[in-house]
Amino acid sequence: MYEGYITDVEGIKVGHHQSEEGMTGCTVIICEKGATGGVDVRGSAPGTRETDLFKAEKMVDKVHAVVLSGGSAFGLDAAAGVMKYLEEQGIGFDVSVTKVPIVASAVIFDLHIGDYRIRPDFEMGYRAAKNANEYTKLQGNIGCGMGATIGKILGPQNSMKSGLGSATVKSGELIVSALVSVNSFGDIYDFTTNEQIAGVYDYKNNKLLSTIDIMKNINKDLGFSISNTTIGVIATNGILTKAQGNKIAEMAHNGFARSINPIHTMLDGDTIFTMATNEVKTDINLLGTLAAEAMSKAITNAIIFAEGSNGLKAYKNI
Repeated sequence: MYEGYITDVEGIKVGHHQSEEGMTGCTVIICEKGATGGVDVRGSAPGTRETDLFKAEKMVDKVHAVVLSGGSAFGLDAAAGVMKYLEEQGIGFDVSVTKVPIVASAVIFDLHIGDYRIRPDFEMGYRAAKNANEYTKLQGNIGCGMGATIGKILGPQNSMKSGLGSATVKSGELIVSALVSVNSFGDIYDFTTNEQIAGVYDYKNNKLLSTIDIMKNINKDLGFSISNTTIGVIATNGILTKAQGNKIAEMAHNGFARSINPIHTMLDGDTIFTMATNEVKTDINLLGTLAAEAMSKAITNAIIFAEGSNGLKAYKNI
C-alpha cells in the first residue's frame, strides 16, 4: 500500500457517485480556479471528450474538471452533469453571458459486470461534482473504480476485480499525485518487485495466470467485444505550460508500462490527463519522472483496495 491521495495537491477536489446495481460509477477531479491541462492517449480503443483543446496551439489553456467514468461511450454523458454543477457555482471560462466550464472526460468499459442498462449519466455526474471535496481519500470499489476489472484475455469469467487507486510523490515543495481507474486487458505487477499481483485468474485451481503466456499459445486475433481501458489523472502544484502538461501525461504512461503487461494494445483505450495548479517552479524532467512513479503506486493501490464482487475475486481474496 502506498501513501497519498490526489487531493494532496491544494486546489484539487474529488467527488464520486456510483451504482452498486449497475456496478458502475464516475469520479470527478475539479480545480475551481482552472488547471493547466495536458493529455496523452496511448490505447487504440479510447472513449474521450474535449481532448483536442489540450493541444498547445488551442486557445483555452485551463481545464476546470476531468471526469473518469464507467459506462463505455454512454458514460461521457456524466460530463454534462459536471458542467451544469460548475456553471451553477460560477466556475468556468467567462463568455460574458455565463461561464462555460471546461470539462474533459475519458471512459472505461464496464457494461458486462453489472446491469448494463444503468450507466453514468447527467444526474450521476452532477451528484459526483456536488460530492467533491478536498478531504476525500476513497479508493477501490468507488466512483469509476466500481466496475473496473482486469485480465480479460480468457473472457470476463477469468478476470479479477480492480478499482480506483491514488498515490502521491513529493520532492521538497513539489507535489505530484495520480488517480487511476484500472480496467486493463493485461495483468498487474507491483513495479518495485515486478511481482504479478492480479490479472487472469484460474478459478478452478485458484492461481494467477499470465496474459503474455496465453497470448503466445493462442497466437491469433484477439478481437474480443469486451474493451479495456486504464484511465487516470496526474495532478501537481508544479508550474507548467500546456505543452509541458502534455509531456507530463506522456511520461506518466511509463507508470502504466511498469505496472501493466501487456499495455497500450488495440484492445485498450489508455488515457492520462494532467492538471497543474501552477504554484511551484520545477524541472519538467523531475516532474515527469515523479508522475510515472505516482501512477505506478496508484495502480498498485487500485488493486490492493479493490473488493471482490459479482463472482470475481480481488487481490485481497487471493
